[in-house]
Amino acid sequence: MNRRHFLLYAGAAGTAALGGAGLAWWRLRPAAAAADAAATLFAQTFEAPDGSRVALRQFAGRPLVVNFWATWCPPCVKEMPELDRFHRSHRTQGWQVLGLAIDRPEAVREFLAKIPVSFPIAIAGFAGTELGKTLGNTAGALPFTVALNAAGEITHRKLGETSYDELLSWMHPTA
Repeated sequence: MNRRHFLLYAGAAGTAALGGAGLAWWRLRPAAAAADAAATLFAQTFEAPDGSRVALRQFAGRPLVVNFWATWCPPCVKEMPELDRFHRSHRTQGWQVLGLAIDRPEAVREFLAKIPVSFPIAIAGFAGTELGKTLGNTAGALPFTVALNAAGEITHRKLGETSYDELLSWMHPTA
């Protein structure tokens, strides 16, 4: 092998090694960011539709499904009964559901008067978009649903409409 080929192969090997190191860093970084995201989530307090305050720290320590939604979002509206069914069916098993409305308080109150749900709703407004990004919704689109286990670790993320059956599958993550 001549010197030119050796340098070419050595350069390719070095590039591959740097790429592997970058990939390892990238894979480890989301775990740290996810832990920070859960801490950020549980530090928030938002207004409820009735004007009271909803401190998200009350949801820590048990499995939680957080759904970011808006009244003007058709897939969000369509999945609300599915989320409510999941909440009613599995709250006795410790599961919680929280809806974070990226919307105006008046619109949320009007919506809930027509389509009531049994799980808590908080009005996050546009600050909820930033919170969603922290939890992994880099597009800032709706609906966005996140599941956290009792330790506050994010186990699932879903951009787009979810269903009761999909939420059921999230209850028992595979190893």
